[in-house]
Amino acid sequence: MRLRTDVVAVDTEDARVLLDERTGRYFQLNRSGALILDAVLAGEDAAQRLTETYAVGPEEAAADVDDLLRRLTEAGLVVA
Repeated sequence: MRLRTDVVAVDTEDARVLLDERTGRYFQLNRSGALILDAVLAGEDAAQRLTETYAVGPEEAAADVDDLLRRLTEAGLVVA
């Protein structure tokens, strides 16, 4: 999975902002969302990184990863 070529990611003080240059829409990820995205883009196990970084169980982490990836896909920000 990767970001679309017309999506720009910018880190802010406490989040990451994704700008879809096609539509001009901004999407904000909190720190855990940015961690998930980084792990997925690096081909790593995002749920495992989430459980190692935050106090969250494996099932909840997996659900959070699935939810974020679904939302990013539906918004057209990532491609397989």
